[in-house]
Amino acid sequence: MKVCVIAEGCYPYVVGGVSSWVNSLIQSFSNMEVILLTVVANREQRAKFAYELPENVTEVYEVYLEDKEWLGSKGAGKTVSLSRRESEALCSLILDEGDDYWPTLFKLFEKHFSVDKFLMGEEFLRAAQECYEKKYNQLTFSDFLWTLRSIYLPLFLTMKTKVPAADLYHCVATGYSGILGSMGKIKNGGMLMISEHGIYTREREEEIIKAKWVANIYKNLWIEQFRKMSRLAYMEADIVTSLYAHARELQLELGCPPEKTYVTPNGINAARLANIPGKTPEDEKFISIGAVLRVTPIKDVKTMIQAFDFAKKKQPRLKLWIMGPWDEDQEYAQECFDLVEMLGLSDVEFTGRVDIRDYLGRMDITILTSISEGQPLTILESYAAKKPVIATDVGNCKGLIYGEDDDFGEAGILTHIMNVKEIADAMVDLATNPALRRRMGESGYKRLMKKYTIEHMKKTYEQLYRQCAEGLMIPYPEEPFSLGSELEGVQPQEAEAPGEPEGALPQEAEAQAAPEEQPAQPEAAGQPASGPAADKTLLAAGLPEETPPMTERAQPQPEEKFERQRMMRHRSGSRDRRRWSGRRRR
Repeated sequence: MKVCVIAEGCYPYVVGGVSSWVNSLIQSFSNMEVILLTVVANREQRAKFAYELPENVTEVYEVYLEDKEWLGSKGAGKTVSLSRRESEALCSLILDEGDDYWPTLFKLFEKHFSVDKFLMGEEFLRAAQECYEKKYNQLTFSDFLWTLRSIYLPLFLTMKTKVPAADLYHCVATGYSGILGSMGKIKNGGMLMISEHGIYTREREEEIIKAKWVANIYKNLWIEQFRKMSRLAYMEADIVTSLYAHARELQLELGCPPEKTYVTPNGINAARLANIPGKTPEDEKFISIGAVLRVTPIKDVKTMIQAFDFAKKKQPRLKLWIMGPWDEDQEYAQECFDLVEMLGLSDVEFTGRVDIRDYLGRMDITILTSISEGQPLTILESYAAKKPVIATDVGNCKGLIYGEDDDFGEAGILTHIMNVKEIADAMVDLATNPALRRRMGESGYKRLMKKYTIEHMKKTYEQLYRQCAEGLMIPYPEEPFSLGSELEGVQPQEAEAPGEPEGALPQEAEAQAAPEEQPAQPEAAGQPASGPAADKTLLAAGLPEETPPMTERAQPQPEEKFERQRMMRHRSGSRDRRRWSGRRRR
């Protein structure tokens, strides 16, 4: 059974959260052959993996939302003439009239033409004018037109993707992932599963409302577009999962048919956090609060620091550990560093990317001050270490702290988002009451072991995967997936890329990925790091070598920018290397 896992903006490029969940899922189902289809911003993220890919991952494809078109003789500089049906489908998309236009549009973008030329051409202009007159004539037309172009450029580039064949398309969100999954199902057959951690439409809506780069009168156009994309995913999906009951309710509000929905809580490997080191003699001087997170605005680290400043004035023994990478938004991270310095706080440690097993046992309390979450794995990891949690009331944090179907009691303190006083008071309350900390930590551990372990999650998804196999009328694989003995002894060689013209020149590029258990250090953040791996051959796509200048005469077809390359691993003495070997388009 071949599963195409489709992820947007997470795995395998960043650690933690959804990425950890995806990695655990793939590892848990070693009996499945897995293809990764990843959606990233641009080519700067190309092959910069933060995880060592599991053994059952055989292909990797990348889709870039911000990209220059690579066009050869079939499509360079060409636009397209729309049939009446295609014109009606395009207008229906813009006007949000019905949902039956998607197959026509998917077929349209199989043609060879330039998306840039199309968006700047007469056909799109004519459609924009028609839609403007019907629904949007209260706006300034030139601004309306450019807004449409901004909205549809990433969507149309996504729709140009040649989605690989698979038995099951498993999307980790709706949005662009859902578009690709729907395309795969419609064009290649198979089934579609959507697993939402946060509710994609709501998250994008919150971002657009707060965004300064789009004028208020055009925000609804963006929000409507994300709703259309999610509605398609729900319509085409055979199974739609959410992490908790309220998230399922939101999916239903957004149009997901109830018979497709399942609640599938997160799960972690609790055994991995058993018998971890406790406090050091130096740690005993402090009451340590640990925050395991990426230093980004959505985690609201600034509010955490400000609350810690107030709390420390009341309890001088407090120490704050901020554990996680800061390279994702370096400007925001610098603002956090500056805030610590401005407040004169001496007991705040930014550790960078670490193995939490080396730190979690040293904490007395953990904290999460996010303004948006799903069902945070960091809370579950804290429970595995029997640590109480301070968390903002977002996502399923309330359910995790107070319990939804048990009587274990409170496992921490819940606060409102961005409420410095509440968060500071929670820090002080737990810092001054060791017995309360112990009781809450035990409650969290019991809650975790009841339904939030990796074993529970695997059992749930095995039932869903078996249901898909039955629906597809194919056998469910019982044995671990293997690439086969025919790959033994394979040496580095050129890989054949589909559609490659004669005379294409080979070129190699090395790529190394950091294993999950040993993440890269902060100074190397965002760069693949070396790690041990068994010899094998993987097929990869969408990871081309250095992009040739756009001034070169012949450039790759858009659907061929995800051309296949063969990634070889071989040993040189004691050193294990990965080697990307493929053909470069000239």
